[in-house]
Parts: sequence; structure tokens; C-alpha cells
Amino acid sequence: MESIIAALRTVNDPEIPVNIYDLGLIYLIEVKDGGVVEIDMTLTAPGCPVAGQMLGWVQEAVGVVPGVSDVKMKLVFDPPWDKSRMSDEVQLELGLI
Repeated sequence: MESIIAALRTVNDPEIPVNIYDLGLIYLIEVKDGGVVEIDMTLTAPGCPVAGQMLGWVQEAVGVVPGVSDVKMKLVFDPPWDKSRMSDEVQLELGLI
């Protein structure tokens, strides 16, 4: 799981220059039999113009993790993302706390 999280931290949100994991955009990571990884993620805004590209970036980043055979992505908007989902480090870095 740590290597998957490390891979997720290599993908930055294009609007907020922070990785998607610490930004709180990843809602679920499940590793299934055979190395299949299921990821539920959201976006900072439902109308994000690069939504499709971001899913591809995540699939590429996680797909090269040793032991991962497939990455299944699901885009969810419930619960809606808000700034409280960011890690404390990110909120501090962005001057929100």
C-alpha cells in the first residue's frame, strides 16, 4: 500500500500545485487478488477540464508499481471534496491554517 500511495503522490492536481493524495482527492484504495488496484477518486471541481487526463495519470503512476497488474479507476463526487480533506501539511503550505 505504501508504494501505491507513493505513486499517487507523484500526480499533481493541475489547478492546485499539490499531489492528489495529500490534497484528499483519493477516497478509496483497495488491492484485490492478482494485483488489481481499485481507486475511487474525486476532483476539486466537478467541471475540471482535465478530469479524463488525471485518471490516466493516476493509472500510469500506479500501474508501474511492482505487483500491480491492473488499475481500475472510479470517479466519485459523493461526498463532495472540500478543503478539509487536505492534509494539515498541505493546508499549512497553502496558507490555509
